Amino acid sequence: MSAQEQTPSILWFRKDLRLDDNRALHAAIDAGGPIVAVYIREPKLLNVGPLGAAQEWWLHHSLLALKNSLKSLGGDLLLASGRAEQVLVDLARKTGARSIFVNRAYERTAVDREIAVALKQAGILIQAFHGQLLQEPDAVRTGAGKGFKVFTPFWNAMQKLGEPHPPLDAPSHISAGPALDSEDLDSWALLPTKPDWASEFSKVWVPGEEAAQDKLAGFVDRELHNYKRGRDLPSVEATSMLSAHLAHGEISPARLWHATSSLPAHASEEVGHFRRELAWRDFCYNLLIEFPGLNSQNWDSKFDAFQWEYREEDFRAWARGQTGYPIVDAGMRQLWRYGFMHNRVRMITASFLIKDLMIDWRKGEEWFNDTLVDADPANNAANWQWVAGSGADASPFFRIFNPVLQGEKFDPDGDYVREHVPELARLERKYIHRPFEAPQHVLEKAGLELGRNYPKPIIDHGFARDRALSAYRSIR
Repeated sequence: MSAQEQTPSILWFRKDLRLDDNRALHAAIDAGGPIVAVYIREPKLLNVGPLGAAQEWWLHHSLLALKNSLKSLGGDLLLASGRAEQVLVDLARKTGARSIFVNRAYERTAVDREIAVALKQAGILIQAFHGQLLQEPDAVRTGAGKGFKVFTPFWNAMQKLGEPHPPLDAPSHISAGPALDSEDLDSWALLPTKPDWASEFSKVWVPGEEAAQDKLAGFVDRELHNYKRGRDLPSVEATSMLSAHLAHGEISPARLWHATSSLPAHASEEVGHFRRELAWRDFCYNLLIEFPGLNSQNWDSKFDAFQWEYREEDFRAWARGQTGYPIVDAGMRQLWRYGFMHNRVRMITASFLIKDLMIDWRKGEEWFNDTLVDADPANNAANWQWVAGSGADASPFFRIFNPVLQGEKFDPDGDYVREHVPELARLERKYIHRPFEAPQHVLEKAGLELGRNYPKPIIDHGFARDRALSAYRSIR
C-alpha cells in the first residue's frame, strides 16, 4: 500500500517551526501515511502564552519559511484559526486521520490536557514528544522527587543525566496529505502597517530555520570563543543571537548543545558557560510548570504586600528611552527599534523600572512580552521576578543597579549608547553615562541642551535607592 493510500496523520506545529530535530515530524513519518501539517492560530483569550506584537511579526515570516521548507520536501503547511480541539477534530474528519503528532509546549500543559481529553472523546489519539527543552522536566528532580527552586543544584542534577538526546536530522521527503483549503497568512494581519514600527527588524533578523542554522554555525566559529566575558558587553558581538529562533522553535536546544561539542579543549570554559545559559532556560520552564502564574503572581508571597508607586509618565519615559540615564535609554530604544535588547542591559533596565521608579515588575514583563521578538513565557517571567527579588533563586531586592556605574562598567567607551542614543554621539567619554554632570561648555560642544534634546534624569538614583530599600524593609 502506498503512503497516499494509508491513513493520513496530522502534524500540529506550534513553537517548533522546524524540520530539523523534530521528533513529532519523525514519528508522523514513521506512521507510514501522508502528513497533514497544520499551524493553528488560537484565540488570545486562552491562557496559552499569546504572542506579543513583535513576535507576531516574526511568526509571519517564520511560517512562510516553514511552508517553503515543507513544500521543498513534498509537503505543505495548512493554516487555520479557532480553538485547537475544534480545528483538529474537524481536520481529522475531513482527512480520515486518527492520530495527531505534536511536540510538547510546557507553558500550555493544562490547556493541552483538556485538548487531549476532547480528542480522545472524538476517537482521536494525540501523541506528544520531547524537544523544546534539553531534558524532560520530570527527569530533573530533587532526591525527594520534587522540582528544584535553586539553579545550581538543578544544573548539577541535569549534568548527571548525561548529554541531551542526539538531534535528529531533517527528513529528505514528506508525503503530503489531501489538498485542503488553507487560510491566507496575510489575512492574519500579523505585520504592523500604520505605522510599520517593525521596519528595521529585518536589519538584524532573518526568521526561519535556515537562518537559525546559519547563525549557529557562525556563533560556534566566532563569538563562542569570547562568550563568557564578551556576552556582558553590549557593544561587542559576543552573544549567539539565537534566542528568537529558539523561542519560536526554529532550532532545538539539543542542536545548540551538540553543536558546541567539537570545540577544542581551550574553549571548554566558554562552552560550559553557554550551556549553563541553555540550562537556565530549562530551569525557568521547570519553575513555570511548578508555578503556572509565574508571569502574574509573586513566587515569594511576601512581595504581595509591596507598595508599588506606578506613575504613567515615568513608565512612558522608561518605555520610550527618555529617562535621562543613557544606558537605560539605549537599551529601551534598541528594544523598540529591533525587537531585541542585550542581555546585560535587560537587567539594568528592569532594575531601573522596579527599583528606581518603583513600578511593578509585571508592567515590565508585559512590555517585554509585547516588544521582544524572543519573548519566552518562562524566561521572561522568571527573569523579571529574578530582578525584582520575588522569584525563585532570585537576586535579593536590595541589589539595586546604579545605572551610571553599570553603564561605565559594561559600556566604558559609550559605543553602545552612541549607537542607540544618537543625540549623545558627540559627548565626551567622561560624561557619556552622566551627561547631567557635564559642564555647560561640554554640553554645548556636543550639541546638547538637557531638557530640550535629551532629558534630565527623571529621578535621582540616590533618592530612588533609599526609597526602594525603605519599601522593602516594610515587608521583611
